[in-house]
Amino acid sequence: MTEIAPQNRQGSSVSGQETPGTSGGRQLGEGRGASAPGARGRTTIADGVVEKIAGMATREVDGIYEMGAGMTRALGAVRDRVPGGGRPVTRGVRVEVGEVQTAIDLDVVVEYGVPITEVATAVRENVIGAVERMTGLEVVEVNIAVDDVHLPEEEGGEEEQPSERPRLQ
Repeated sequence: MTEIAPQNRQGSSVSGQETPGTSGGRQLGEGRGASAPGARGRTTIADGVVEKIAGMATREVDGIYEMGAGMTRALGAVRDRVPGGGRPVTRGVRVEVGEVQTAIDLDVVVEYGVPITEVATAVRENVIGAVERMTGLEVVEVNIAVDDVHLPEEEGGEEEQPSERPRLQ
């Protein structure tokens, strides 16, 4: 049989020693606030939140020129020219979000000359790190579709204007 020391009102035994896990005769955690703060409610994360995080993390990687598939980029270019249209962070990003996991699909355009596999690996690592750190969701996959390569002469999509000076002197 185990002997239990009688306690006074402050939670210490008659001998003057504090009994571990007690406070005023109650076990710690009993009564109000008994459960951990993380267990007192539910947090849901919208698909759009994960899309924005993944889009920003993708654009941070060197070698990514633009995001979105052909038609999406064309519509986006028109929208970019409209005042207030902005450049949507979620262009080229699709996600599926469950209770504890998420899957992400990305459509990207890479700069000419960069090793595509290295860029894809860097994007995958950056997206997984950012999404898991910021949301707590497990990223089960990041699928990357490279839709195009941006060539330096495609800059602005406009034809070059002939210079004022003749080429030969």
